[in-house]
Amino acid sequence: MTGVAFLGMGVMGAPMAGHLASAGHDVCVYNRTAAKAQAWADAHGGKARATPREAAEGRGIVFACVGNDDDLRGVCLGADGAFAGMGGGALFVDHTTVSAEVTRELAEAAKDKGVHYLDAPVSGGQAGAENGQLVIMCGGTQDDFDRAEPVMDAYAKLTKRMGDVGAGQLTKMVNQICIAGLLQGLSEGLSFAQKAGLDGAAVVDVIQGGAAGSWQMVNRHETMLAAEYDHGFAVDWMRKDLAICLAEAENIGAPLPGTALIDQFYKDVQAMGGGRWDTSSLMARLKALAK
Repeated sequence: MTGVAFLGMGVMGAPMAGHLASAGHDVCVYNRTAAKAQAWADAHGGKARATPREAAEGRGIVFACVGNDDDLRGVCLGADGAFAGMGGGALFVDHTTVSAEVTRELAEAAKDKGVHYLDAPVSGGQAGAENGQLVIMCGGTQDDFDRAEPVMDAYAKLTKRMGDVGAGQLTKMVNQICIAGLLQGLSEGLSFAQKAGLDGAAVVDVIQGGAAGSWQMVNRHETMLAAEYDHGFAVDWMRKDLAICLAEAENIGAPLPGTALIDQFYKDVQAMGGGRWDTSSLMARLKALAK
């Protein structure tokens, strides 16, 4: 088993670190709110430290799952950052959804300190983290991927190397672009079904087994039909992710007209007070328009 650190005890990081501990790894954790790290350590028999540097010291692999580009820089860089505490040859694995730009920046900073870097954003949400069923898309060398994969297996159902550093984040962008389009289409379909006087659940029973079927349809249609959105992946986080997608698309010259439009639809949901609602709340916007 491996001595590891995990930085970020949020709704994703805490259960992921828990799976590592359950698999027998010696886990040391850090969280910006120290009480969360200590609560995790008390529950799982691990260790909590006051800074990323202290958590990373002496650890072969350091994982992170924080909020955004600035949060990731904050736990990596500086005198109290993880890179300052990591020994030469240690591996940093980032599970945060961030820009390809900051990924490449931090990979270079890690290299200067003799630290290896793997970008490894995840898909599957809080439920996937809790159930150990995440999909992990990775960017880095084959050797670094081979080193991290058996450890990440503790909370993954599928882990795949997509290319060099940054490729994991680019793949996650594709994931978010597709989800946004799926949810807008599902919202329109279910709204149409209700307006047409159909039983929405019965409609889904029929079409989910055909070409229209998707994870979003299977797992979100019931709450969408019931107008329940206080769960799942928040609109605020989706807009953060879509901003990353749109900025990278501009850099590489890839048109994303539908994604840009749906991003503005999510902005409307935020204006309705739904920033913390699940991303399936695009349907709430359609209902408001129909009144």
